[in-house]
Amino acid sequence: MRLSYVIRRVFFVFMVIWTAATINFVLPRLTGRDPIKEQLMQQIASAGRKPEDAEQMWRKYNDLFGLDKPLWQQYLSYMSSVARLDFGYSINSYPRTVMEIIIARGRLTLPFLSVAIFIAFVTGILLGALLGWNKTPKWISAIVVPPLMVFSSVPQFLVALVLIYFVAFRAKLFPLGDPYPKTMIEDWSNPAFLAKYAYHAVLPILSVVIVEASGWALGMRAMMVTVEGEDYATFAEAKGLKNSRIFFRYLMRNALLPSLTGLALRLGFIITGAAVTETFFNYSGIGSTLSTAISTFDYFLLYGICLIMVVSIALATFIMDMIYPLLDPRIAYRGQRG
Repeated sequence: MRLSYVIRRVFFVFMVIWTAATINFVLPRLTGRDPIKEQLMQQIASAGRKPEDAEQMWRKYNDLFGLDKPLWQQYLSYMSSVARLDFGYSINSYPRTVMEIIIARGRLTLPFLSVAIFIAFVTGILLGALLGWNKTPKWISAIVVPPLMVFSSVPQFLVALVLIYFVAFRAKLFPLGDPYPKTMIEDWSNPAFLAKYAYHAVLPILSVVIVEASGWALGMRAMMVTVEGEDYATFAEAKGLKNSRIFFRYLMRNALLPSLTGLALRLGFIITGAAVTETFFNYSGIGSTLSTAISTFDYFLLYGICLIMVVSIALATFIMDMIYPLLDPRIAYRGQRG
């Protein structure tokens, strides 16, 4: 892999992040709404105080958040803060900072969501590869494929509701919700807390795995059917290679590439899709925090969460670009030979 290609890809990642940060800055301001004034007016009205108090507080908060400056100064200040991963203070949770909220909520979401994505991807890829392999008995595909088609089109929240009702409420095998018992203190260094967190995370993980694994399986099955007709697969069989080697080295390895690209692009959508699942399981995670920030127009918190998602997708795509030649030696980047 040539150094010039790596440099171009790094530059592309920075351009994606800069563009996303700029759009993040511009879009909320196109609404014409003043989130600080709206929040203050609601708080003043609920407390029965005078509107003059809201006006004074609004001026102070505008000065604090820098919203009284010209737009270009706000933009430069914003980009400088983004470079330091400093997204300022949350409007609704002041004086908590945005990064403080993201870290606190991310601790509840990322462990179970990472495990769910890993299990769903690996399970879906292996199952789809087996279903698409011509050596697999046809009756297995006839039994397994229809449920996969159903689950892949079902929303995560519907699967979550079914699991809550039958597994948690009726069978009482797992808790109805909450990331950990309300009687415990969040302490990630405590093995007892980690055990309870893992126990409470079983149903949320299942709700994600059932839907996502079904989609990966169907996609991988289609790719396996495609690569089985390639010349290299036919040649491998003609050479008399073992079925296991043909399956893993020739078929599955080549069919895997589009799924890896899809995995990198799906990361952001999985986080936003998990917001509804978190709501049903009473997880105050990053997904439900994003939903709350949108409904309350806390655009400093929106800045942070959306930009973190964009950075994650951009870095994941960059990593996929770097490891493609390791997975498929046929790939040659511009300027390379053979």
